[in-house]
Amino acid sequence: MVSVTHTPKENAAPGMGVTVLFLSAIVVGALMGLSNSSLSQDLSQNIDATLLLMIGLLFFEVRLRALAVAFSNLRFIALAWGANFLVVPVIGYAIASLFLSGQPLFYTGLLIYFLAPCTDWFLGFTRMAHGDTVLGTALMPINMLTQLLLFPAWLWLFTQHTSVVDFATIPNTFLQWFLMPFVLAQVARWVLVTALPASAFERVCNVVAFLIPLATAAVILQIFAANISTIIGHLQVFGVVLVAIFVFFLLTYALSEALSKLFRLRYPEHALLAMTTAARNAPLMLALTAIAIPDQPLVYAALVIGTLVEFPHLTALKQVLLNKQSKSKASEAIGSG
Repeated sequence: MVSVTHTPKENAAPGMGVTVLFLSAIVVGALMGLSNSSLSQDLSQNIDATLLLMIGLLFFEVRLRALAVAFSNLRFIALAWGANFLVVPVIGYAIASLFLSGQPLFYTGLLIYFLAPCTDWFLGFTRMAHGDTVLGTALMPINMLTQLLLFPAWLWLFTQHTSVVDFATIPNTFLQWFLMPFVLAQVARWVLVTALPASAFERVCNVVAFLIPLATAAVILQIFAANISTIIGHLQVFGVVLVAIFVFFLLTYALSEALSKLFRLRYPEHALLAMTTAARNAPLMLALTAIAIPDQPLVYAALVIGTLVEFPHLTALKQVLLNKQSKSKASEAIGSG
């Protein structure tokens, strides 16, 4: 067997490039939906195939071997896990309830966006911020597996009062659309690792990383093409959604700063914690939500809006962290002088 430890690059379409891609998908999908109703209906009927492709690509990227790295720093892994899956959900629930309690569809979409930490592109921003990417690689499968297992529980705990979710269908849907594709994707990954030279497998991983934002953009285009009339009827709510997301990012940054000081994290760990608590797993949550909660475009739209805001925020967060690192080094230099 060829031993391969694949660390994702800073993505073929990083940061603002992904924002532009997703924004273009919204605009093109909206124009298609407004100009050609039959085409939008055709796109809507084929969305399941696009979702399945996106799910397969996301699951293929999960690197279970990276879990071994987690044992080298269990203290940080436990801290990041607790922040992402115990503290951040409470923050997200409080914000969604405060801003959108009277809008159950937007509330549900925004809350789902808040709940799941990123499992891919946060690592590119961590690298640019000089954070610990080796430890970040170990977080990727942990975050993915945890949020997959918690998703049904999250829906039941946080959205049972909204009447948006049909909980009776969740177990079967979860098994068919997520657990089985996850196993198949990991088997495919193992087969390719075994059969291909390391350089060839690296190229396969890079192609998969490139295709993920494209597949996500295709889903966004289909959603907006099929549902633009419904979305236009609720445009006034999107301003509230944007404010809620901004508050969420401020509070997650404050959380990462407080925990870094409390646990005296080194700068690379500090940068990684800030990125993993800020970045959200919108592609997977969009796929999960579209399958678990069908025919609810306003729920999906709230998720997409979060994605558009996220990349500018992560870019700004990267610069804030780099500035903090520079000031810290300057202070150390003065002290040693």
